[in-house]
Amino acid sequence: MAEVGEVLMSVLSTIRVPRPGDRVHKDECALSFSSPESEGGLYVCMNSFLGFGSQYVDRHHTRTGQRAYLHITRTRKTQKEDDNNSGSGHPPKKKPTRLAIGECGFDVEQEQYEEDVKVVIFPDRQEVTSDDLAGMPDVVRERVSLSMAGLMSADSVSHTLQVQQWDGEVRQESRHAADLKQLDNGVKIPPSGWRCEVCDLQENLWMNLTDGKVLCGRRYFDGSGGNNHALLHFQQTGHPLAVKLGTITPDGADVYSYDEDDMVLDPKLPEHLAHFGIDMMTMEKTERTMTELEIAVNQRVGEWEVIQESGTTLRPLSGPGLTGMKNLGNSCYLNSVMQVLFTVPDFQNKSVPFTLTGILTRTRIWCACKRTHILTFLFPQGDQIGIAPRMFKALVGRGHPEFSTNRQQDAQEFLLHFINMVERNCRSGLNPSEAFRFLVEERIVCQQSQKAKYTQRVDYILQLPVPMDQATNTEELQEAERRREEADSSAGPLPTVRAQIPFTACMAALSEPEILTDFWSSAVQAKTTATKTTRFASFPDYLVIQIKKFTFGLDWVPKKLDVSIDVPDTLDLSALRGAGQQPGEELLPEVAPPPLMTPDVEVKGILGSHGNEEDDSLYSPLLSPVLDDSTVSQLCEMGFPLEACRKAVYYTGNTGIDAAMNWVMGHMDDPDFSAPLVLPGCSSAPGTTPTESLSEEHLATIVSMGFSRDQATKALRATSNVLERAVDWIFSHLDDLESMEVSEGGRSAADSEGSREPPPGPRVRDGPGKYELFAFISHMGTSTMCGHYVCHIKKDQQWVIFNDQKVCASEKPPKDLGYLYFYRRVAE
Repeated sequence: MAEVGEVLMSVLSTIRVPRPGDRVHKDECALSFSSPESEGGLYVCMNSFLGFGSQYVDRHHTRTGQRAYLHITRTRKTQKEDDNNSGSGHPPKKKPTRLAIGECGFDVEQEQYEEDVKVVIFPDRQEVTSDDLAGMPDVVRERVSLSMAGLMSADSVSHTLQVQQWDGEVRQESRHAADLKQLDNGVKIPPSGWRCEVCDLQENLWMNLTDGKVLCGRRYFDGSGGNNHALLHFQQTGHPLAVKLGTITPDGADVYSYDEDDMVLDPKLPEHLAHFGIDMMTMEKTERTMTELEIAVNQRVGEWEVIQESGTTLRPLSGPGLTGMKNLGNSCYLNSVMQVLFTVPDFQNKSVPFTLTGILTRTRIWCACKRTHILTFLFPQGDQIGIAPRMFKALVGRGHPEFSTNRQQDAQEFLLHFINMVERNCRSGLNPSEAFRFLVEERIVCQQSQKAKYTQRVDYILQLPVPMDQATNTEELQEAERRREEADSSAGPLPTVRAQIPFTACMAALSEPEILTDFWSSAVQAKTTATKTTRFASFPDYLVIQIKKFTFGLDWVPKKLDVSIDVPDTLDLSALRGAGQQPGEELLPEVAPPPLMTPDVEVKGILGSHGNEEDDSLYSPLLSPVLDDSTVSQLCEMGFPLEACRKAVYYTGNTGIDAAMNWVMGHMDDPDFSAPLVLPGCSSAPGTTPTESLSEEHLATIVSMGFSRDQATKALRATSNVLERAVDWIFSHLDDLESMEVSEGGRSAADSEGSREPPPGPRVRDGPGKYELFAFISHMGTSTMCGHYVCHIKKDQQWVIFNDQKVCASEKPPKDLGYLYFYRRVAE
């Protein structure tokens, strides 16, 4: 022991005690996905507080000279041990009652572990336990003990991130609570037996805290919830606060402010309830709170069971390519997408030094040297325990307003986000996202002149429309709707009848010509009717098809189409290949429309009531438009691109949000939907920044990423000199920028006098249009903001279901209920 004490003394100066603010990485290896539960445990450097798996700790020791590491190993308790603990006086775990981590929220570590902790001194791997420290000199014992205790008690980086991501749900005190006016109308509310005073509904009831009216809550888009009587009462009276009856307990209740449009806190709630005869201290909870309803997501009858194959005993699998991924809190969208991506050879071969290093460097995380090999988690050793990709999620979501949170996300949006990151970081080497990249040909034919216009754009996902009017079980759907309308609300849920849509109908809806009624034809110099046909200009190696299940109702409320589509195992899309300009076909001349020709409003409507169309001053708002910033902001808050919002406001003449929204919904599929607004006859978009005022720092940043100064200038000018938007813009316009070949000096090779070659198009792979299905991702729930994702992948002719950490042989893959389908080319 004396020898170990001397070794500890020699490294004592390198052992630090964590201070407030220090980042402790004790959940995951910085260079792999190893954790304390992995074979060999996790070694935490007692100087830098970085964690390393057993396969990487020697390398860190060799490179840094650090010798003291805290070795943490965890083993799961058996079910018997857990049961014994639960029966030995320990209180049962409480269900979460708030969207948070920790007290009253979700338990971060849902499984119980036995933990073993000791200090290991390298290179000889001498071990020191807490008991061993008792016989060592005071200075050694105190420093090492404090460091060990500090490391174990400190919140890990992963835990801190989860708390930050969840605790945004804290309710604020209502501004109406302190001085709320309550009427002396003699109303007394009984402790039970409540009914809506308008429709007699007996659930989801809210009592107005001003006049004591008991009324039902809002109607949800699926018809459940209530009949909006509490909301209508507020609109008629202006009384702002209401409490949800059935949630009142001595600890509080759900209080909603209609004026503030949010759940709020009422510090005077006991007093406000007592005014109407309600003793808060005697009340018991009889309904779920709003947070509990949000946590317990509304599940579609049958959908969850079918997609997860719940009614079947599934055989667990493990081994190469069969490792599950733990859910970090609504991270199933990430788990499903990454499981599928890393069955594609391009991603397997590139793996991840695959310039995630570059991503990390630009986001200024230490982990820039985390050359993570993602395949590590797909080739585990030992039993199936899954991996928790905490650092990977933090990496790919860093700085993103949605993917950096613990909220549920759209798997399709995450797939495009990840491909975008790959595109940014693979310009100088092999780019695995090329496997999905393809060209789309759009052919527009003026019906008056019969002249055509051809454009091409790059895409990564084929979005397939769902023609609900083509359902083959229309009578059954109508009968189900009739029964739903006639059913008593207390009769319970009716069996689900799902619309059955033929896949051929979806493909026909995609390929049939689209009628453009407000097309400005350069051939006839006027607005006329045109047809637009979309075809493939190239077929990718791997084709992703998105079923457009998510849409908007007539009231602009998002909803999900509950459909079953007979998606085939094989596809032949050869007939959808574009042929380009046809023999004898004339092209539309390249002539810009006149400045006052806007596609959605008449000039007279823009001029207002003046009626003097010869007054040139009336045209100035169109030639140099002043856009309504509030309308632009409202559209942006709905998630639409800024430039598209600017176009919507411009082309509707600042006539308000409704007109602008209609324009957006009617032009979402335009190839230049997100391109900057450029007025006819102008060289740049209104409001864009001239070259001389561009930030040199922003230019240098984009040039350092491998682009030329001309490309960086174009991106910044198109995005009002905002660096983040410029970076996103430049990667979404690669097809426009590929012609600017980057030379070593950072200038475009196209600027050289000797350059006379035609500009090359975007780099795509092309081949036969025959494919076979190898994976699909399914969504369960009512919208992309809630629910759950799982994926099915075909491996060695066997379908496998990946449900987060659970990996099993699939018995009946629900191919008809998928959301994203992945096809690979079939060799002829």
